[in-house]
Amino acid sequence: MAEYIAVVGGGIAGMETAVRLKALGLEPVLIERSESLGGHVASWHRLFPDMSHADKLIKDLEKGLEDVDVQLGAEISSLNPLRKGYSLVLTNGKVYPCRAIVLATGFSLFPAERKEEYGYGIYDHVITNRDLEGWFNGKADSRVPESPRAIGFVHCVGSRDIKAGNSQCSKVCCITAIKQAIEMKEKFPEAEVYCFYMDLRLFGKKYEDFYIKAQRDYNIHFIRGRVSEVAETIDGQVQVKAEDTLSGKPVRVRLDLLVLMAGIVCNADNQTFTQAVQMPLDDDGFFRSRDNVGAITESDRPGVFFAGACTGAKTIPETLAEARSAALNVYLYVKGLK
Repeated sequence: MAEYIAVVGGGIAGMETAVRLKALGLEPVLIERSESLGGHVASWHRLFPDMSHADKLIKDLEKGLEDVDVQLGAEISSLNPLRKGYSLVLTNGKVYPCRAIVLATGFSLFPAERKEEYGYGIYDHVITNRDLEGWFNGKADSRVPESPRAIGFVHCVGSRDIKAGNSQCSKVCCITAIKQAIEMKEKFPEAEVYCFYMDLRLFGKKYEDFYIKAQRDYNIHFIRGRVSEVAETIDGQVQVKAEDTLSGKPVRVRLDLLVLMAGIVCNADNQTFTQAVQMPLDDDGFFRSRDNVGAITESDRPGVFFAGACTGAKTIPETLAEARSAALNVYLYVKGLK
């Protein structure tokens, strides 16, 4: 009987891990609960900072999966330890004896409706970053005006927010807001575009250049200050109040569209898996790595590895790099070299 490596999660982390495992001569089975691969990235339009198209990345990864066992619309029904590895029973009835497991289950987005003060689900022209990506990809959305004259982006919605239960930085909200602001400016050159931020965290390669480009070439306005109030005007616009902490002056702006940058949070069902293999979660609800410096893709449980944002917020380059690292660590583990 073949001995498999289970890769749980069919986003870019799981896809890249499976591709690399196959290249190393192992037998991965890629398990994805939805009916398609790509995860969050599959619903995105363009990727920062190069503005490349997200669907190209997904298609390139899919090419490497042609000889990989991919189980779509399936989840782990039960997981039982073996002398070496685990036996996985899927919800579609298939059973896989697995030498190792790579968790690549990704993340969830903070539910913006929990921040009632921003008006998501209340006011007609308040949407999230996810909604806007769908609109970029051609999905009709009546909340986006045909010719907006003023557009605003609110950073850190549900991130770095103890009251919301998430004190961590989502790492990609600032740069995503800049990317989306540029895209909107390209579509509506005459529109005024505003980004309301606490502080900009732009640590990735070319991210700072991207920010400078947004100001210099697109005249996007960056206002440092947390939004204190969002209300709907009698004519259906969205009024935003904030304090510009750089100038020390209050700001009041009327917008035709307000975009909330919903942050990255852990998946609610992480607890279920950790109970099955008897390993703890981190205090932020993400999977806990054996070491946050030198062993980010390894767990405390033999034969269980991690890839991508299941251990915390990650950029796409970080996610792909961790997927390759996880595949190599699995190979070393299976061959008794680790």
